[in-house]
Amino acid sequence: MQSIFGTDGIRGRFNEEITYSLAYKVGYALGSTLEKESPILIGRDTRISGDILLQAITKGINESGKKFINLGICPTPAIPFLIKQENLSSGVMISASHNPPEYNGIKFFDHNGQKISKYFENKIQTLVKESNHDISVSGKLIPLNTNKDLIDKYIKSLIQTMGGENLSGLKIILDTCYGSATICAKKIFQSLGADVRVINDSKNGLKINMNCGSTNLAPLKKALRENHADMGFSFDGDADRVIGIDSKGNVLDGDHILFLWGRELMEQKILTNNLLISTHMANLGFEKAWKKIGGTLYRTDVGDKYVHDAIKEKGAVLGGEQSGHILSKINNFSGDGIFTALQISKFCKKKNINLNDWLKSSFEPYPQKLTNINLNFNINKLNPETKILIDQTIAFYQKIYSDNCRVYIRPSGTEPVLRVLVEAKNQKKVDSLSSEITNKLFLEIDKIIN
Repeated sequence: MQSIFGTDGIRGRFNEEITYSLAYKVGYALGSTLEKESPILIGRDTRISGDILLQAITKGINESGKKFINLGICPTPAIPFLIKQENLSSGVMISASHNPPEYNGIKFFDHNGQKISKYFENKIQTLVKESNHDISVSGKLIPLNTNKDLIDKYIKSLIQTMGGENLSGLKIILDTCYGSATICAKKIFQSLGADVRVINDSKNGLKINMNCGSTNLAPLKKALRENHADMGFSFDGDADRVIGIDSKGNVLDGDHILFLWGRELMEQKILTNNLLISTHMANLGFEKAWKKIGGTLYRTDVGDKYVHDAIKEKGAVLGGEQSGHILSKINNFSGDGIFTALQISKFCKKKNINLNDWLKSSFEPYPQKLTNINLNFNINKLNPETKILIDQTIAFYQKIYSDNCRVYIRPSGTEPVLRVLVEAKNQKKVDSLSSEITNKLFLEIDKIIN
C-alpha cells in the first residue's frame, strides 16, 4: 500500500482519494495510537465535504475509546495553539488548504501542537492498512456541538501578540476567500481599531479558493483600487498563509515578508546568526539581497514541516515559504495568515510608514515563472524503477543552469502535477528556458511511462 500521506497530511479529491471510509479508519487509528487520554481537538474549513469527513473521523475516534472536542469551522493555526493551551492529546484539521472545493484533506498535530512526525504517520498508515472495516455514510448526519469558547481564546491570543499596539488610522481590505478566516479575521482587525472591509466573506464551501484568496489576487487588487485602502491581505482556505497587497497593487509575498520582517529583527539583533529559513521556491533575488546585507538563507524542501524542522535544527526564529506560510517564534512557529497580517500591519503603524514605501525598500525579485505539467498519474505511486528514471530526468534539467539562473522541478505533494520553476535576471531567458525545459521534460516523461 502506497503512503496515504503527502507533504502536509492526507489530501485528495473527496470521494476519490479522500473517502468517508478512509476518514473513519484514520480517526480510529489516531485514537488507538495515542497514549494520552485527554481529548483530540478537531476543526475544519468551510468545504461541503468537511462535515461528512468530520462525522467519519469522530466515529472512528469514539470507537477507539478516545474523546474529541469539535471546534467547528476555524483557521488551521487555532488547532496547534489550543492543543498547547488546553493540554490536549492531539489535533486534526480537515482542510485542503489552497486547493479547490472538490479537494479535502486531513492534517494532524501532536500533543505539542506540531505536525506529527514520520514515525507517527507510519503508525497511522499501518493501522489503516490492517483495517478491513470499510464503511460508508449511513443515514442522516447528526450535527455535532461546537466549542465556541475555545475559538474566543484563539482570537484573544492573536490580539495579545500586538503587545498593546492598535491599528487605528489604517484602512485595510481582507479577502477571506469563503474559508476559515471568515469566522474571525474581520472581528480581530476591527477590535484593534482598523477600518476594515472584507470581501468573499461568507462561509461558502462551494466557492472556497475559487477565483479569490492567496492564489488569485485580482479581487483584492480591485477592492483596494475602489476603496483607496492602505493595504490588503488575502488568505487561503484554512487561513494558515497570507499574501499582502499595497495601496498601489504591488504584491507582498512570503519572500518579501521574510526579507522585511527579518531585516527588522536583524536590526534589533534578535535574529539568530542573521538566519532565515525558506524553501527551494524562494526567489533568487531575495537570496542575493539578503546575503548582501549580511544575512544567511537556508533552503529546505517545499512544505512548512520541512521549514519547521530546519528552524528547530538551526535555532532560527523566522522562516517560511514564498506562498505566504510564515513561521515565527512569537507564536510558537505556527503558520498563521491572520497573525502574519497583523504583524505586517503593526510594523507599518509603529514605523509610521505605508506598506507601499516599506515594500519599495525590499529586494528586486528576479523574473520567475512557475509552470505546471499536468500528469494523469501520481509520481509517488509509480513503481520504484519508473520513479527513479523520472527523478534522474528532473535532476538533469535542474543541473544545467546556475548562478544568475535557477531551475527547480518538483512533483506536487497535493495534486497530480509536476511544478517547473525557472528564474533568471532576464524575463526573455526565463520564458524561453521555461518553454524549452517544460516541453523536453514532458516528452521524456511520456517516453518513460509509455
